[in-house]
Amino acid sequence: MTMPEEDLKRIAEQEAVLTFDTFDLTTGWQLGKLLQELGTERSLGIAIDITLHSMPVFYAALPGVTPDNVQWVRRKRNLVLRYFRSSYAIGLDLKQKGKTVADNGLSDADYAPHGGSFPINVKGTGCIGAVTVSGLPQRDDHNLVVEALALMLAKDLDALRLA
Repeated sequence: MTMPEEDLKRIAEQEAVLTFDTFDLTTGWQLGKLLQELGTERSLGIAIDITLHSMPVFYAALPGVTPDNVQWVRRKRNLVLRYFRSSYAIGLDLKQKGKTVADNGLSDADYAPHGGSFPINVKGTGCIGAVTVSGLPQRDDHNLVVEALALMLAKDLDALRLA
């Protein structure tokens, strides 16, 4: 298997395993705060967004963030809320197929198939929102979100991490 195929398989596993029993505004705040703490400890210039459908729950911009990151967050989140999949998985899938978001009738100005946004899934319900990070290379944005979700859900990060 090539790396994109391996990553797609692992991301599908991440999406299945990183599912909440329940998720409310308090959980959203805790997830955002955890990402903010990880970013601060590591001196990462990231923007962090937790959105439930169209309602913002948490937003933070750490030193180093630019207005561009705000737009990347919005565009990656839009993709997750459209397809209920990780923005990184969608980007890898499109790249493998030689396609773009425009081939699906979507605007590049509003949808970004780049890593860093992940569906917030609830057992028995499905995708209720997205957690998004922007500011690092896309694979690192994705990995940071997965790390925070694994910590919150007490899942084995080493088993879930991209190789």
